[in-house]
Amino acid sequence: MNTTKALQGIACLLVLSLSAFSCNQKKKAPAETDTQKEVPELGSHLPLDSLNLPDGFKIEVFADNIDGARSMAMGGNGTLFVGTRNENKVYAIQDLDGDFRADKTFVLDTTLEVPNGVAFKDGALFVAEVNRLLKYSNIEAQLSDPPKPEVIYDDYPTEFHHGWKYIAFGPDDKLYVPVGAPCNICDSTVVDARYATITRMDPDGSNREIYAKGVRNTVGFTWHPETEELWFTDNGRDMLGDDIPPCELNKVTEAGQHFGYPFCHGGTVKDPEFGDQHPCSDFVAPVQALGAHVAPLGVKFYTGDMFPEKYKGVAFIAEHGSWNRSSKVGYRITLVSQAEDGTVAYETFLDGWLNEATQEAFGRPVDLLFLEDGSLLISDDFGDAIYRVSYSDTRVASTH
Repeated sequence: MNTTKALQGIACLLVLSLSAFSCNQKKKAPAETDTQKEVPELGSHLPLDSLNLPDGFKIEVFADNIDGARSMAMGGNGTLFVGTRNENKVYAIQDLDGDFRADKTFVLDTTLEVPNGVAFKDGALFVAEVNRLLKYSNIEAQLSDPPKPEVIYDDYPTEFHHGWKYIAFGPDDKLYVPVGAPCNICDSTVVDARYATITRMDPDGSNREIYAKGVRNTVGFTWHPETEELWFTDNGRDMLGDDIPPCELNKVTEAGQHFGYPFCHGGTVKDPEFGDQHPCSDFVAPVQALGAHVAPLGVKFYTGDMFPEKYKGVAFIAEHGSWNRSSKVGYRITLVSQAEDGTVAYETFLDGWLNEATQEAFGRPVDLLFLEDGSLLISDDFGDAIYRVSYSDTRVASTH
């Protein structure tokens, strides 16, 4: 009897141990992680040699183990803030010695609902949830013990479908906040005029207004360095096949413009359900129709001095990649450039996250951020990493 009971006790302990292991496969992130000792192995699990770049460019891992890394914002003292979508975390990353490798990673919050959007202004970090905007004042002085955030607003739509937000401050010092359509295709503005728009407001949440309409789901925008016009990516609707409609790169030349959704897609594709209500000529056409289902997210213009001159003023776009196409597309960084005669070029700058033959991917680029030295940071919510792309003229170096 004693032996039987003992064996039963051991079996129970084993079951409990296995249960605990299975429920906690993902290690809980600490509030602060010192990654300095891990620098030699930074990103060693990522096959960077599979990535393709133009001659002279190099890609390295700036930070890894950043679960679900999405939108990025740079603090005034050089802290990189990173939002997430499904992980409910907001990160702060420090490169203390200036070697372009993360030395410390702080997890500022783990309790938020889809904190995709982050922006920084006047010492404060702004974080956008689905329906709330939070403000963490004087954040860079309190990374190890973040303050309780101030709620700027909590009255935006609560739908999670296209509810994650990208936010940024414009040259007018206003905060721009999109509200995605709560569906694949629907005329949601009859329910709430804010759906399928980009809104803007003062930093304290006052003077909110709709700035652009007919925007299905933008998760990335920026301002032209010369004209200060807002440029934004937009994800095209699904379920019309592999090749239509195109995703879009748009620009706003005046407040209140309408960009077509749900009536017209890509400037030319009439929606089969809503297209009879308005012709495509009623709406602002894209600057560039992008690939169908490439899922363009972050977009930034190059203004630095590190890359060759031909990249000045060119729009870099992070194409997150398709999820429902029979053959995957995207998973790359593309360029859109506009010549003086108005012609537009659309080409690939960096690819290789997707293996075309196996249709397997090890990364999905999300957001872009240029550093002061002119190099480029790219967030990856599938590889849980942030990369840095730099350039050096190897022809000049080889002559010395």
